[in-house]
Amino acid sequence: AVALPWQRVLSARRVSRIAESKLPRPYTVPLTIPPVLTPARRDDTTDYYRIVQKPFVGEILPSVKTDLWGYNGLVPGPTIVARRNRQTKVRQVNALPETHPTLGYRPWTSTHLHGSPSEPHFDGYASDLTYPGQWKDYEYPNSAEARTLWYHDHGKHHTAENVYMGLAGQYHIVDPLEDKLRLPRGKHDVPLTITDAMFAEDGSLMFDDDDRTSFFGDVILVNGKPWPVVGVEPRKYRFRLLNACLSRGMNLRLSNGQPFHVIAPDGVIVETPIRLTSLRIGMAERYEIVVDFAGITAGQSIQLVNTGVENTKDYDHTGKVLRFTVKGSATDTDFNNLPAALAPQHPAMALTPAMAKTTRRMRLRRDDTTNEWSIDNVTWADVEASGFTKLFGNPQPGDVEIWEIDSRSGGWFHPLHVHFVDFKVLSRNGGPPRPEENGAKDVVYVAEGERSVRLIMQFSKPGGTHGRYMIHCHNLTHEDHDMMIQYQIGAHHADSDPINTAPPRSGPETPL
Repeated sequence: AVALPWQRVLSARRVSRIAESKLPRPYTVPLTIPPVLTPARRDDTTDYYRIVQKPFVGEILPSVKTDLWGYNGLVPGPTIVARRNRQTKVRQVNALPETHPTLGYRPWTSTHLHGSPSEPHFDGYASDLTYPGQWKDYEYPNSAEARTLWYHDHGKHHTAENVYMGLAGQYHIVDPLEDKLRLPRGKHDVPLTITDAMFAEDGSLMFDDDDRTSFFGDVILVNGKPWPVVGVEPRKYRFRLLNACLSRGMNLRLSNGQPFHVIAPDGVIVETPIRLTSLRIGMAERYEIVVDFAGITAGQSIQLVNTGVENTKDYDHTGKVLRFTVKGSATDTDFNNLPAALAPQHPAMALTPAMAKTTRRMRLRRDDTTNEWSIDNVTWADVEASGFTKLFGNPQPGDVEIWEIDSRSGGWFHPLHVHFVDFKVLSRNGGPPRPEENGAKDVVYVAEGERSVRLIMQFSKPGGTHGRYMIHCHNLTHEDHDMMIQYQIGAHHADSDPINTAPPRSGPETPL
């Protein structure tokens, strides 16, 4: 049974109700690395995977049992590594219980490969639901450049609870250009999925979305472990940071003030490394960074810490994330490179306002009467009521557009995700984008009260992908209530309907 008591919690220095003696001291639990998933089979063009979404009893806190849901019974799920332009087919089997034992909802799922230009019927559309006992095969072309993506549940109204229970994992696309850069790889290329949680007296997960505003836990987890510690060699490491929290934005830095380099915002490798000493990362954003531990004396430690962002509840230990302890000498100095020139300019970064066919404006807001979030006063319920025809926009393949975002109501920040496209952040309130945003992105952090965050993007190519895709806030409590709309590239066709073209199936599975 899965226990997620739906109970209100109060602002405090800690909110977990488990005895404090059962929480580990920060930086005492070893970091674990999710395994790389092996294909069930391969042919000349495609790698085939099978993943089961299932309940299991795990150990997040040492010697404490916690009921979780995971891809193949793992939290986070196993990492998939795909090569560019080699397809993958991933079967997702919903083996979750018929009814959530505490919250009472039926745990339907819809798996979104976040950052992938997938066809609409394989994109994890929120109303394309796979119910317990059903399965669906998702097909991915992996046509995008080398990048860090992640796969997670996207079923309407319960994305927050399902992701919180553990339905999230990283997905990496690699390509020959990346190979030539000789960036850190193997054990020196480390995925770091950051989440937060709160625990009841018996070790079960507690959930409280504070009247549909946000969820903030007091225990920071990295790869499913609380405030872990990891040994590193005195050399360069590549860390694939993913903020998979439901609502917690972070501002990350190293405790010794040491600079590091962003090589990929939202996973797309930039032209030149971006040198920073702090990094703001909203929910669903990914940043690949390179940290050089060569100047740290063996035996010394430095921490990855979180100095917090506005409108986030901080507790005793939410400023702590991860500790690195430098050990011995470098056993391997190969792939220890950070070139001054990385990748060719991404096509999104070459877009200019003069290319734009139109400018669209959207306002992010909350209705204080209904506690519903909306985009331009439209919710996902409105989209459903329209028979899924209501659109924010209908660009044609090849069109370039500017989207201008206004968030002067509600008092919250919103990491806005646009499915399918990579975009360029043109400006913030008339000024330049933040340094870490100087690369192609698919999530933009829209801060409290920002009046004009401008994005520019190109939709497919003439003759390319068409169909409907979602736009939503990645504060998952906002998304679930009901801050999500859609746009459509070109015409709507039966061969790319996000619900009906490739529906989930029931009964015995066919061979992969």
